Amino acid sequence: MPIASTQSATEFAPRIDDIVPAAALPGGEIELTGANLGPFSFVLPTVLVSGHPAHVLMSRPGSLALRVPDEASTGLIEVRNPAGLSNAAPLRVARQLSEGLHPVTNPAVSRSGMIYATISGQRGKQTPISIVRISPDGRGTPFVSGILNATGLAFNPDGELFVTSRAEGNVYRIDNSGEPTLYVEGMGVATGLAFDAAGNLFVGDRSGTIFKIDPRREIFVHATLEPSAAAYHLAVNAAGTLYVTAPSLTSNDAIWAIEPNGDARAWFRGLGRPQGLALSKEGDVYLAACLRGQRGLVRVTPQGEASLVLSGANLVGVAFSPLGTTILATNDAVYDVDLGVEGLNLF
Repeated sequence: MPIASTQSATEFAPRIDDIVPAAALPGGEIELTGANLGPFSFVLPTVLVSGHPAHVLMSRPGSLALRVPDEASTGLIEVRNPAGLSNAAPLRVARQLSEGLHPVTNPAVSRSGMIYATISGQRGKQTPISIVRISPDGRGTPFVSGILNATGLAFNPDGELFVTSRAEGNVYRIDNSGEPTLYVEGMGVATGLAFDAAGNLFVGDRSGTIFKIDPRREIFVHATLEPSAAAYHLAVNAAGTLYVTAPSLTSNDAIWAIEPNGDARAWFRGLGRPQGLALSKEGDVYLAACLRGQRGLVRVTPQGEASLVLSGANLVGVAFSPLGTTILATNDAVYDVDLGVEGLNLF
């Protein structure tokens, strides 16, 4: 929706009509559209994001691209040139909750809003801490140790946390004190995992297999896909359809949809290195990916319409908090941002 001007301006003062996308990580790149956004008397305009100067990447009369300052927070964007000051337009900037991590797929969020993220480490290298628990206000504490290359995280319908070890091919169940117990083994290069409403666990072996483990721990091959260069990332909808991304080295990767009977199809294609994904209550798929050369959080509707909703580099995963925020994981930190999206709640 266009942004209405809230102040008078001279004929050559800048005007902001829209911001695309309307949210960003610190350091993300966004574009303003409007009028008088180009150089004035050969001088580039000045852009402030929540009071902090931004680096202008491109400036034309009708559009201006900028990099969001690392110090910026959710607030207003203003453009100034020698002729005057633009209207102020809102931008949502993700807030860093914790750093010094190493997530490689989605974080997991409990029913109380506690966030869990991994310090995965290089393959075959043990890290002192495997999983960190982060409160909604950003306080991080060590939670689990002793799991080699902790990778995928998910809660089951009973609220128990599970994690994969991609080095061992195991899945562990974590109790409330952070103690791991072996749940299943032999899952290949076990990466992403997800539970459906019936308590079935799906595990992605990035070498080409999606396993299904029922509540009795019986193991089935649910589907096979092409191997991934990095990981399988999984999410399940209310009908039991499993959505999978498997990043490769192309710029035309797919979101795969696997039906409860194991039939697989390319549900949407046209993404670069798609990674962690989560589903909204409306049925949209949100995922970390590159869309038409822009990296960040992408939304794909059930009708197959894709758009970038948040700009940012190095995203690997996304989850929706019951507290109403969107939790984002980069390869070294966790953020939250209010995108006004309600996540799908299966249980």
